[in-house]
Amino acid sequence: QVQLVESGGGLVQPGGSLRLSCAASGSMFSIYTMGWYRQAPGKQREMVARIISGGSTNYADSVKGRFTISRDNAKNTVYLQMTSLKPEDTAVYYCNAMLAGLGSWGRGTQVTVSS
Repeated sequence: QVQLVESGGGLVQPGGSLRLSCAASGSMFSIYTMGWYRQAPGKQREMVARIISGGSTNYADSVKGRFTISRDNAKNTVYLQMTSLKPEDTAVYYCNAMLAGLGSWGRGTQVTVSS
């Protein structure tokens, strides 16, 4: 099972930017579907962005045009570049790795958008 460690969260003002990183263990990173999910207080966890091994991506409607997911297979790392952040983006952001129906989760990193 792959181990995932997120970093890069923090407090940012509305309109600001943050880049989240997720470092993965193991030698099979390049074939995993990697994703970022988020969970706000009192809400269900939701998919934010995903990137498959070939590089194709998909995004939640709420973040399209503002967030970009990317991966560096040489570094076993997936990134989430977030721009034009809004207060409603406040949540714990989790990294996910999926392969053959089996998924692993990181512990999450807090993102707070507030003035």
